[in-house]
Amino acid sequence: MTHLNIIRGDITEITTDAIVNAANETLLGGGGVDGAIHIAAGEELYAECAKLGGCHTGEAKITKGYNLPAKHIIHTVGPVYGRENGHESELLTACYRNSLLLAKEYGLRSIAFSAISTGVFGYPKAEAAVIALTTVKNFVAENPVAFDRVDFVLFDDENFDIYQELMAK
Repeated sequence: MTHLNIIRGDITEITTDAIVNAANETLLGGGGVDGAIHIAAGEELYAECAKLGGCHTGEAKITKGYNLPAKHIIHTVGPVYGRENGHESELLTACYRNSLLLAKEYGLRSIAFSAISTGVFGYPKAEAAVIALTTVKNFVAENPVAFDRVDFVLFDDENFDIYQELMAK
């Protein structure tokens, strides 16, 4: 049985098989959680990401975790809200689903997500949380033994409160 957890904290400090980075298409670091992950992981992450050739919105790629307590980093590019011709929700769903598929493919037992696209990409936090939780719950229902633990690690109080409220329903 997979345990779903809502955690208020810094995803760069989570001990898990993989954390999910809300990356940009270059995978070479940026602002928010992406920048924090790159800084915490160290220069080797930049070097590995430079060899991956970027990533399209909704897709996911995996690297080592380097200086992080997480063994791996799954990089996914979320949609920029209002710039995806009405396909924002399906692209955000793809971010979560493709990250889970990649973790399953690599035999990872635990994974931690940040709130993808809710920072500078402007996705409304409550709407994004519904997509995140629904996608993960559906994946876990379809793959009941794939993971021991899925964490949602939320840096700000607003996202944390939204996820707590939705999980209670």
